[in-house]
Amino acid sequence: MKKILFLPLLQMQSGHHQVAEALMDLLKNHTDNISVKKIDLLSYTNKSLEKMITNGYLNWIRYAPETYNLAYKSFFYMPTAKEHSFKWYQPFFLKKMEQLLEEEKPDLLVCTHGFPSYLLSKLKRKGKCNIPVINVYTDFFVNNVWGKDGVDLHFLPSQQVKETLFERYHISKQQMIVTGIPVHEEITRNAAIRKTNNGRPKILIAGGNSGLGGIVKLADELKHSTELDYFVLCGKNRKLYDEILSWNIKHIKPLTYLSSRSEMNKLYEAVDAIMTKPGGVTISESLQKRLPIFVHTMLPGQEKVNLRYLTDQKLVFELDHNASLEKQLLTVLKDQKKMNRWEQAIDSYQKGIEIATKEEMVELIKKVLDQHSKTTPSELVIHSQRFHSARALNGA
Repeated sequence: MKKILFLPLLQMQSGHHQVAEALMDLLKNHTDNISVKKIDLLSYTNKSLEKMITNGYLNWIRYAPETYNLAYKSFFYMPTAKEHSFKWYQPFFLKKMEQLLEEEKPDLLVCTHGFPSYLLSKLKRKGKCNIPVINVYTDFFVNNVWGKDGVDLHFLPSQQVKETLFERYHISKQQMIVTGIPVHEEITRNAAIRKTNNGRPKILIAGGNSGLGGIVKLADELKHSTELDYFVLCGKNRKLYDEILSWNIKHIKPLTYLSSRSEMNKLYEAVDAIMTKPGGVTISESLQKRLPIFVHTMLPGQEKVNLRYLTDQKLVFELDHNASLEKQLLTVLKDQKKMNRWEQAIDSYQKGIEIATKEEMVELIKKVLDQHSKTTPSELVIHSQRFHSARALNGA
């Protein structure tokens, strides 16, 4: 039995973990001879260190978002940024990664965060790792942390990212394939835009799990809304859930953490639009459900960059903090021309995805597992492109 090791970072639930779990469940459900395991390198190294870094990150983006945004752009995003000035800790984490690989003995490594990818790229350059590596990106762009050298295959969010990696890093297009940001197979694909429910439109508000979504700041507007119903996804934020419940307002319903993705899928299908932060996974799930997406708040760093791409591609509607929330939502939802333009934008984005079905994804990952024995990256992409071409011919 072959073993795939998935490498997100930190323990807090994030898009890195959600994408890893989506692919792990896909493999568990559709293969018989592959085992999967997920490990956070920081927790493996030192649990206290992981907690300290997690708390530091959450406090930084909560209390000093502008400085975090500046640091993110300077060190991780700007094209001119030099290779990380973190060389003091490299030897320590490289040694820990080598130790992890020796203990786990995986046949394939799947990175859903840039830091493990960066370390593996370093080890490959040093000739200390010969295990195939796949990068699976969880945002709509690629920051400078991600390893490029020695990575066997890149699962990309869009055609734009593919062109960027080719032009900036000279990565062969044969080693890149546009998959979109992977979402769980229980989040089913909607083929066409849904018509608005009869009666009051229903809006799902997401982003409250960490308490950083700014939902309570919208309290007055939500309370005085007269034409919309709201479902507020509070996640594990019990304080937020209790706060909204205490309002005792009929048209605002707080929802606790939904561990079942099938229940989340049902929730997506019960509403008419979503108001959320521009996180990669939630946005990708909403695009798959063809659910109109409104962005009111964002975290600094990654989400700010995501929003720039999403607005440029006309995939989301950015809300104005200084205008009526209800009026903005209704103006878009009831304007058929705006809805048609948005639907065309989704069609354009989805046409760029080169491999979309669960069967294609499973088969491609299995091919990478056999890469050292008989399959080259070129053959892998040719294989996936045949699937894509066949689907296009069949009108899928």
